[in-house]
Formats: sequence, C-alpha cells, structure tokens
Amino acid sequence: MEAVGPERLSYLVGAVYDCVIEPDRWPDTMEEICSDLDCIISSILLVDLQHSRHRFFKDWNFDPYWREKNEEYFPEMTELYRRAPPAATHAIDEPLVLSRNIPEDVFSSTRYYREWVKPQGICDSVQSIVLRNPGQMGVFAALRHESRGVATDREISLMRQLAPHIRRAITISNLIDLKALETQALTATLDHCAVGVIVVARDNRILHANDAARAMFSAGSPVCSVNGRLSIPGSDRAHVLANAITLAQQDEATIEATGTDVSLGHNGEPAVAHVLPLACGQLHTRLMPQATAAVFVTRAGLAPPCAVAALAENFKLTPAETRMLERLATGATLAEAAKALAIAATTARTHLSRILSKAGVARQADLIALIHCLSPPVRRSL
Repeated sequence: MEAVGPERLSYLVGAVYDCVIEPDRWPDTMEEICSDLDCIISSILLVDLQHSRHRFFKDWNFDPYWREKNEEYFPEMTELYRRAPPAATHAIDEPLVLSRNIPEDVFSSTRYYREWVKPQGICDSVQSIVLRNPGQMGVFAALRHESRGVATDREISLMRQLAPHIRRAITISNLIDLKALETQALTATLDHCAVGVIVVARDNRILHANDAARAMFSAGSPVCSVNGRLSIPGSDRAHVLANAITLAQQDEATIEATGTDVSLGHNGEPAVAHVLPLACGQLHTRLMPQATAAVFVTRAGLAPPCAVAALAENFKLTPAETRMLERLATGATLAEAAKALAIAATTARTHLSRILSKAGVARQADLIALIHCLSPPVRRSL
C-alpha cells in the first residue's frame, strides 16, 4: 500500500524544493510532512560532533520551554549519535527510526530520555540524515506521540521517499542562501554567489547565468553555453547533465535519490552540478515565469581564504602548514603545492600528515570537503 497518493507526494516534494527559494516556508512544509507521518514535532538539526554543539536550522511545533531545555542534554545526545552504529554508518536517505535502529536499553538509560522525551509523551522518532561529514551531521527528525504508537512501515516508506529531496534541498541551501528571493532582485542576488548559478527553461535554454557561471562559460569549463543552451564540454558527457535537467523538469516526486547531482570533472578539475527542480513548485515564478530548473555548479578552487584561515586558527596549524593548506584548497596536488612553496616532497607529505591529524580527517579529499563546508556561499563586497 502506498504511503500517500502520487498527487500528495508530488505536492510534498514541491513544497520541500520551494523551501530553497524561500527558507521561511520550512515550518509550514514540516507541518505538512508531519501530518502524513502522524508526528507532533519536527526539526532540522545541525550537529557539531567534535564540539558537542548543535543548532536548530528550522523547527515546527516546539514548545519554547522544551526547545530551550533540549540544549541541556546535547552533549549526551551527541555521544549517542557518535557511538550508536546507525549514526556513523546508516545509509544516506534510509530512515533512521528510534524504535527500530537504536537499542531500547541504550536510549532509555539516558537523561535525555528520562527528562525530555518521556515527560512529553514522545515514543518514537523518524529521522533522515541530510548532511554528513567527518565533524558534522544534519538530521531531519519527526517525533511521534505515544497516543499514536511507534512508526509503522507506512510512515517509514514515506520518509524514504521524501529523504533524498530534503537532503538535496539542504545541500543547495548550503551553497546559496536565496532568502525570499524576489524577481526584481534576481540578478543582483545571484551575481553575489561564489558558485555558478544558471537558471534554465525547457531544452536547457539559459535564462540567466550569474557572474561566476559566465566566467565558467568563458573558460569553457566545467560547464559551457552552446547556442544559448547549457552543456558540458565534450559530447560524451553532455547528455548526463541534459538528462538530469530533464528529470528535474518533470514531476519532482519521480526524481531518483541521486538523479540531479552530476559530476562535471573536466581536464582534471573536480566539479559538481546540483539541479534544483522549479517546474512544479508553487514559487518557481518568483524566479522567472519560464524557469524549469536552476543549476548550481561548485568546483575545487572556490574555497575562499577566510575558510582556510578559520581552519588554520581552529586546528592551530603552523604558518608552514597554513601555507600548504592554502595551496591544497585551490585544487593543487601535493606535488604542485610542494613546487609552489619551494619545499621537498617529503616535507610536503609531513605537512599534509600533520594537517590531517589536527583536522581529524584521514584523507586529503576529506580535508578539502571540510574546507568547502566552512566556505561562505556568497562573495563579500570589497
């Protein structure tokens, strides 16, 4: 049996993507989702696993007293996320259900359960991981009251259908904060974005490209404009982006979990395109009447100096290690960084090893991902 009908699912998914354009719509959208999940409270929580801190990105129906009191138990909650196997290894987009995935004796023994969960009559939660990197986790959570019982297969199935769309909406929101974007402010707003943003109509026809995207067109990488249509350099790859945009232009509910995230690697330059569906949401005309999708292009080398400086200060890097990090953040290989800094390859490897250790990551790729997580989505005015 379907969790909800196709029209209702399409409406919910469209509402989720509308939240990228207008973030203040999240509480209303969460209420709609909770009505189908039979839940009473919902939140999108950003968890700092390294420092046991958290921040409510958005929430719905939280009693102010219990919302504030929640902070008292967060170190304990962070430890639960850190040591419970599901938190570290649970598949992205697969619902994490309290009653099914976390041992009851582990959870019921916590102060958080005794003093926060139990007094409110909460008996279960249905969660989805929307962001995960070595030091941070983003969680969409919906809580159920004991009067309704624990989550059933129906609610879990619905969360499974919604999870990739919620995750994608949060991912794009991290790239650009559109904040109640109005049509007349479109050009000014998008031109301040550090990522390339291209708004397209049917057949990949470009309606608008911001400054960063136009620079990519001029360079011919990682995306290009061919007769006014968005494409990828090299005919063997062009169909990949075209298919993703076509998929996004259809009913959002039919988009597969990874159907609109496209690798754009060209000439050794790592880049990714995230495609935001605009065809069916209620707010797409706020951008442009003909807009059917917005493509956000991010690539290595976009990390600004402030992100590197923040990491260097946070992890107490030496001046030499900071210089190495600055080179790596622009997409340079270890050998290229060593040459630019006029140091031996062995010294460069030592610097990298110490940076990785201080940052708490195991690989250079994880280090670069951490830099980009800290990068602001807009350019600062000079």
